[in-house]
Amino acid sequence: MVIALPLSTPCPARRGIMPLQETQLEIYLPSLTMLLAAQRSLIHVEIMDEEKMTLDIRGSLKNTKLSSNVYVVFDELISNAIDSYLIRKHEDPSSPYMDIEIFAEFLRADLLDDKETMVIFCKDNGCGFGEDQLNAFLTKDTSYKDDLPISGIGKCKGAGRIQFFHYFSSMSIYSTYRDGDNILTREMHYSEPKKIIDAGDFRSSDGGEEAIGTTIKLEHFKESARIRMHGEPLSRLFSAPMLRKQMLVAFLQRLVSLNTRLGDFRIKFVTRHWNGVEECEVLERSDLPKVAAEPVVDVEERNPVTGECLGTYHSFKLSHYQLDATQYDLPKNAIAFCAKSSPVKDITARYLRTRAEQNNPVDGYHHIILIESDYLDQRVNEQRDDFEAIPAEIITGDMFATETLSYATIFDAIDPVIDGFVAPTKWNKEDIIKEISDNFGISDAMLQDTSTRIVYGEPAQAVAERVLKKYQERVINETAEIFSLKEEIIKAEPDSEEFRAMINELAWKYTSSLKNFDMANLSQLIVRRAAIVQILDLACGKNLAMQAVPEGGRRKDERIIHSIFFPMRKDSTEFVDHDIWLLSEEYHYYDYIASDIPLANITWNDGTNIFESDIDEEFKKVLAKRTEDNAGKRPDIALFSKEGSAIIVEFKAPGVSMADHIGDLSEYSHLLAAKSGGKIKKFYCYLIGDSVNPLRLSGNWTPFPTGNGWFQSSPLLDPVTRQQLGETYFELLHFSDVIERAKKRIGVYQDKLKIDF
Repeated sequence: MVIALPLSTPCPARRGIMPLQETQLEIYLPSLTMLLAAQRSLIHVEIMDEEKMTLDIRGSLKNTKLSSNVYVVFDELISNAIDSYLIRKHEDPSSPYMDIEIFAEFLRADLLDDKETMVIFCKDNGCGFGEDQLNAFLTKDTSYKDDLPISGIGKCKGAGRIQFFHYFSSMSIYSTYRDGDNILTREMHYSEPKKIIDAGDFRSSDGGEEAIGTTIKLEHFKESARIRMHGEPLSRLFSAPMLRKQMLVAFLQRLVSLNTRLGDFRIKFVTRHWNGVEECEVLERSDLPKVAAEPVVDVEERNPVTGECLGTYHSFKLSHYQLDATQYDLPKNAIAFCAKSSPVKDITARYLRTRAEQNNPVDGYHHIILIESDYLDQRVNEQRDDFEAIPAEIITGDMFATETLSYATIFDAIDPVIDGFVAPTKWNKEDIIKEISDNFGISDAMLQDTSTRIVYGEPAQAVAERVLKKYQERVINETAEIFSLKEEIIKAEPDSEEFRAMINELAWKYTSSLKNFDMANLSQLIVRRAAIVQILDLACGKNLAMQAVPEGGRRKDERIIHSIFFPMRKDSTEFVDHDIWLLSEEYHYYDYIASDIPLANITWNDGTNIFESDIDEEFKKVLAKRTEDNAGKRPDIALFSKEGSAIIVEFKAPGVSMADHIGDLSEYSHLLAAKSGGKIKKFYCYLIGDSVNPLRLSGNWTPFPTGNGWFQSSPLLDPVTRQQLGETYFELLHFSDVIERAKKRIGVYQDKLKIDF
């Protein structure tokens, strides 16, 4: 609301200003005082609103990571253009068909022609930058599109445009839009090192109806983004033919679903090279293939603690497109998990295992399979290049687990459907079954018993390994149940009926478990593990031949024991044959295991670092406080899971008291939590040796019911702020207890198989 208070009155004769008389001023003065107070309040509100409508470029770049998808800029430009057109079409059904033009110009980046840079234009005939669109552009976490009653529009948080600023340091916007009966044009220019964009950066003028739409110009390609190109020239990655092929796959599902609303749309790609070569490609409605099949697969949820099926499901829709290779010159087949109808996570290699299969037609067709689900939509990350909080597998017994679906359960449901789509007709599953039987002694009955499917392209050895792994897990679970029953039997009274019922249950569980195994493979496993346990037993007693060190010689007892569990200075990417199962069977399958190697070098499969680069220097500081000899050490063995847990194992040589090193576990946990940037929050820490003084155990340590060990569970708190950083579980174990546990685990099978090792 605007209030106008005249301090002077117009004069009709001269259309000028006549000053107020003194008596009139006295009349207006009280109202003037109130008005000025109200005006100050209004000005404050307007300033606050202006602050809200500011896009903080530097802050956004810091909080939104660079996407791993090299085509992300083109994806976002076209996606926003489609949304803009849908808004215009909703407001004016008589709008012309959608027309988008992408222009990329490649320029010399240096005099030697070693590098190229580029300028990108995207022109559309959408609704333009009206007030609502401008406000949404200036709001990082916007909900603008969520409230629009337009089906098919891309819901988002407004993080996509931040990729423009990751890849380019300059942006210009030219936009014409309808404002009631008026048509206006807005223009904005941004260039680093400017840090923000606000409403004041947009200049307005009159415009024409034929110009309604938006043109975005991006220039000054950043060197920090060039690393994503892996040495490929920009003009090759983003040539007009390549852009058309990539965008067909990226927007296929969305364009098909919006087919009638976009009309006879056109997306034109034009590229011009500094050497004069110009290319032009067009993607039109007539280019869209029809979907060959759209099955819906239900994936059942599981209890993350017990592993039991819950009887509730998430639906996954698979859209399969078969593109005749004579009509569609695509660079490769594409199978991907999607979010909001756009591919996010490529899983083609799971089904077409060689590069030749991935990059060439299968039986004369290119295959595009897009997998959609509300479950995936809710978990896509801000960069839209992966999904968050979906574990590889649901590991039962993890007290911190919350997710009810895993990639493993999703794949179990969708694999048979996708195999039916892409497996070539010449492939014969029976040949693989015969090879598995002949080479590994695994029968078709064993495949059915373990619900193991044979996937196209998977070698026979990999199938055999999956079967044996499932049997091995079944052994461990059933063995654990047997020992749990034995503990209950000890508590029971022999003269009660409950005692005999427990004995019967134990006998049946033991007997039934033997049906699950191929005896030859089980025997090999038991013999190998029995040998490892015996060697560890000898090493802990200093009875190995290599431990016969002359008097005065340097002993290597801790190093020997360490190497039995996991080879020193190795990790799980280069050494998969280890024996970390001695500590816990489930740790055998963690995402990453490292043994005494620099923590700063540890990366996930996608190449991202787990910890900050200075973590090893910080560890040196921690260990230097203990003793100068330890200054270069790290945790003996560290295991990491993408679900946010870490296992730390420290060995102490025979004769060294563990009580003197308890503080190491807490310091390690604090340091790993801090240097992982909050990615690691659950810490399972083991200190293993052969002696401890219980009188020196401070805190709430509890002895195990059997053996000489102790355990403690507590929150991990910042020592200064007392803010909770995570949770810890500590165990002090004697080597003799670890050995005894391992012996018990395999002893029952040794006896039954008559293996005397």
